Amino acid sequence: MSRSICIILSCCALFALAACALTNPEPTRLPSAPAPSATRVVNSPIPNPLIKISNGALQGVIENNIAVFKGIPYAAAPVGALRWRAPQPVADWNDVRRADAFGAACFQPPAKALEGAGAVGALSEDCLYANVWTPNTALDAKLPVMVWIHGGALLQGAGSLALYDGGKLAERGAVIVTFNYRLGPLGFFSHPALDKETPDGPVNFGLLDEIAALQWTQKNIAAFGGDPRNVTIFGESAGAQSVLALFASPRARGLFQRGIAQSAYGIPSHPRAQAQQVGIAVARAVGLDGASATLQELRATPAEKFAATNQRDQMLAPSFVIGDAALPQPILDTFQQGGEASAPLIIGNNSDEATVVELFGIDPASLIDRLGAAKIALKPLYPGVTDNADLGRQVIRDLIFTAFAKRIADAHAARAPSYRYYFSYLAQKLRGAQPGVSHGGEIVFVFDTFDRAPLYQKIVTDADRAMAQRVGAYWFEFARTGVPAPPNEPVWTPSTKAQDAVMEFGDTIALQTNFMKTRLNVFVGLLDALGKLLARDK
Repeated sequence: MSRSICIILSCCALFALAACALTNPEPTRLPSAPAPSATRVVNSPIPNPLIKISNGALQGVIENNIAVFKGIPYAAAPVGALRWRAPQPVADWNDVRRADAFGAACFQPPAKALEGAGAVGALSEDCLYANVWTPNTALDAKLPVMVWIHGGALLQGAGSLALYDGGKLAERGAVIVTFNYRLGPLGFFSHPALDKETPDGPVNFGLLDEIAALQWTQKNIAAFGGDPRNVTIFGESAGAQSVLALFASPRARGLFQRGIAQSAYGIPSHPRAQAQQVGIAVARAVGLDGASATLQELRATPAEKFAATNQRDQMLAPSFVIGDAALPQPILDTFQQGGEASAPLIIGNNSDEATVVELFGIDPASLIDRLGAAKIALKPLYPGVTDNADLGRQVIRDLIFTAFAKRIADAHAARAPSYRYYFSYLAQKLRGAQPGVSHGGEIVFVFDTFDRAPLYQKIVTDADRAMAQRVGAYWFEFARTGVPAPPNEPVWTPSTKAQDAVMEFGDTIALQTNFMKTRLNVFVGLLDALGKLLARDK
């Protein structure tokens, strides 16, 4: 057998094993998902900030000279007859609404938190709430807006996690928005009863929530000092996948001007037919008659029961469903056909992304062992790597994350500037204990939330804080201008298929050319060939 054939079989087998692990996680081992030296633009601390948005008045709080508004409903509670419907408008209120406490997180199964993100707190089906941090509530402030989309495999997480506190980014002069969206089978669901009510209707309800949150931002962010014509969407893991889905979605056009995708993954989306089979299994799991369950019965079933459906045949996580109006076709197809939003994009990943499969109970070394003799074909792509665990971690990282980032960036470069990055700076006191920056490990540097993340509170060093200052500056300048070019920092040039450029955030920040070129070209070529082969078989 030729070496090229061996590499194809090895990579495809490993990709299939890892993708299967991520698509079919073990119960209760699901991931959550899980800077600044600029002049503050706060006019002056305002006790009990009061603003008026489209639905009524909001009373926020001041935290470290930043005005914070928590638990703002951006859509009606998706309960009762509104379960598995597109998000509906919020009813107006007459009195001043207190916005000093986060709303409940969407229903989700219990899981181990990633990167010290912490617990999500109270759960409810009434969970469509947004939170805003702003340094200036003047209507004419026109500050750049950064809307964060949390990760968690489309199954877990919340915009209220302490790791995502927007205070430090807001100090730079941005308005920060976080929000919740429907998760698991309450957020991504297909069933014959739904198709009967709305033929070819929505399936990605959580994605529709994200679009509704952006529509709410367009309508209301000026009241918080933000510029609705300068909105950056950014997110990690499933949040990064959401950023790409919003770039690809016809329903999200004009709702944002740029995006940042942190650790997006190349796991295929589900066709509607598969999603419907999963929906039938979910109906059976909550005690109904599978495919024969009525919509009335499904909507009358307590939400807690749906959150507990975490067996392998009952889950769509961590992928979207293709074939509804929000996501008509696979994300990668849209990018490769040039149909995505023509907005600047930052995309990249971390040095040890394989931690996410370990959260699913998968051992990277065992994946390599299961390849048998075929693993020999992989080794020339990783010179000097002899340990199966290390090889497995690096291959998983590159197949599912690094190669996918390159594929998206190469395709998108024809539409708009595409900036690739690789995050390898590991907090100093974690060195020796971790082989690299884990899945979600860059978030604390983007938000500079060391003091709010239990994992980092006692170990953060001055060097770690300095790196957060620099990373946050790149993210903020990109949001402000569309170009990640903070003063006195290395120039970050866009990457194209012909001119490969990757900014490495390591012990030094430096632009790399031809980054992992040989192996990534092999993987991208193999995955493209595999995609064409699968398309022919449909």
